Amino acid sequence: MVITSRRAGGAMYSHLLQHFLAVAEHRGITAAAKAIHITQPALTKSIRQLEQLLGVTLFERLPNGVVLTRFGEVFARRVRLMDLEYRHAIDEIEAMKGGTRGTLAIGAGPVWMARLLPPVITQFQRQKPNIRIQLVGGVIDTLVPALLAGKLDVICSALDFPSHPEIIKEHLTEISHAFVVGARHPLARQRDAAPAALLEYPWATLTNNFVGNARVNSFFSANGLSPPRIDVETNSTSNLIALLAAGHYIAILPSLMIPMAEALGLKLLAMHGTLWDAPAGIAYRSTTVPVPAVNAFCALMRSQFATK
Repeated sequence: MVITSRRAGGAMYSHLLQHFLAVAEHRGITAAAKAIHITQPALTKSIRQLEQLLGVTLFERLPNGVVLTRFGEVFARRVRLMDLEYRHAIDEIEAMKGGTRGTLAIGAGPVWMARLLPPVITQFQRQKPNIRIQLVGGVIDTLVPALLAGKLDVICSALDFPSHPEIIKEHLTEISHAFVVGARHPLARQRDAAPAALLEYPWATLTNNFVGNARVNSFFSANGLSPPRIDVETNSTSNLIALLAAGHYIAILPSLMIPMAEALGLKLLAMHGTLWDAPAGIAYRSTTVPVPAVNAFCALMRSQFATK
């Protein structure tokens, strides 16, 4: 693959882009060189050559590694998309040749991973047995940037994030949320817990769940209260549930996960109404060239929710 750069007045070969992405991902020449099995001098030479071609500095050198400059961040996002499109092109050519191999990277929130995706994934792989599914868990604040960066092909999540010209959203359902505690929590048996009482106990949340935490803060603000103090953050939903079962923590979970949570010893905290309802569904990047695997997966998702 050769990419022509008018500004550079020459050609940037694919190995330069691969070397650039390796350094960007590993945030250091030493770790990147080891990961892609080349020498450090060779990798350093590639980065310098790329910077000379572009006429900008892509990395800021630090004592313990490197970080992307503003130019580097823009370039990294576009190169990841180029890499994704290249892989999609290979998959499409294989499909045209009669094969159906490839990889579909799906990002999903906790309720999708636990309840909504398994039957769709099972059906998808019956139709496309040679396509490998890569499932990546996360929250809106991690899934959307990964989709834009080309690290994911499609995401399943709440859709109440800002619209973006490169992202297509498809609303499939509504997902409500609720407060959850362990069965031995002092508030577990109260019929109607007052919002102020929730501030007397520690809180646990998923890492980087800024949107969810903002909604919680809005709930307390509407009741004339300060937001709760987050005592524990974890990137694992199973760990979050274990924390709730073992201690006096409070957390928020999608209502669809309540039956599973109750089976693991958790209790829905009784309060008036629901915490919030959010539009949910699938989101993927806009492209002029259809991606067969993405289209097939999205068709199954639409079918799944059309029957509900």
